[in-house]
Amino acid sequence: MSDAVRNAVVVGNSDGIGLALTRRLLADGWRVAGFSRRAVDLTEPGYAHHTVDVTSADYPQVLGRAVTGLGRVDLCVYAAGVGEPVDVTDLTTQTHAVEVNLMGAVRTVAVVVPVMVAAGSGHLVGLSSLADRMVSPEAPGYAGSKAGLSTYLRGLSAALRGHGVQVTTVRFGFVDTKMAKGPVRPLMLSVDRAVEILMDCVRTRPVQVSRPRRMALLTSALAGLTRLSSRARR
Repeated sequence: MSDAVRNAVVVGNSDGIGLALTRRLLADGWRVAGFSRRAVDLTEPGYAHHTVDVTSADYPQVLGRAVTGLGRVDLCVYAAGVGEPVDVTDLTTQTHAVEVNLMGAVRTVAVVVPVMVAAGSGHLVGLSSLADRMVSPEAPGYAGSKAGLSTYLRGLSAALRGHGVQVTTVRFGFVDTKMAKGPVRPLMLSVDRAVEILMDCVRTRPVQVSRPRRMALLTSALAGLTRLSSRARR
């Protein structure tokens, strides 16, 4: 990439991985447009914040105006995500998880990717989860939305071959943020480590990255056992 200023869009950067990644990109000289439901205490040169909910009706318009202002999008990272335990008497939290984790990403892609295609370059990174292989009675909205996101991004990656646009699906296990809930959080990554993994993705542009590797192997094995158990009960 040339010495020209690189432009990034980071969606879901009020805290956690999104905020830490925004700080890292700015420190590395990127110009960043950030999007989140809450304001962000960032005053660095080259940063513009847009307070908007990815589920709101005006989100595509807000995003579109920001993209137009940037003029070019070299990188778009979708880091917005929510997840709550299921309450079978009130499933609105599960609906919300699908709206944010999956549909928010799809709406972002619909605005940003055509701009990248027109420019013949760009990199889209979506933060999914190792939970995308699991059937989760504890948080079906979270696991289901991440399964949909991973499948969508992998398909989009194939669709964009030959258009100069790369798509990376990043599947994290537990990361030390407010999203990491529950008494047991094995092999948890620090936020700094998660950002390093993302920055390596920015450099190398793989189709998919799953971290930590041991957790990825474990979830794959558990998913396989779940399928076998389900077949045995039929």
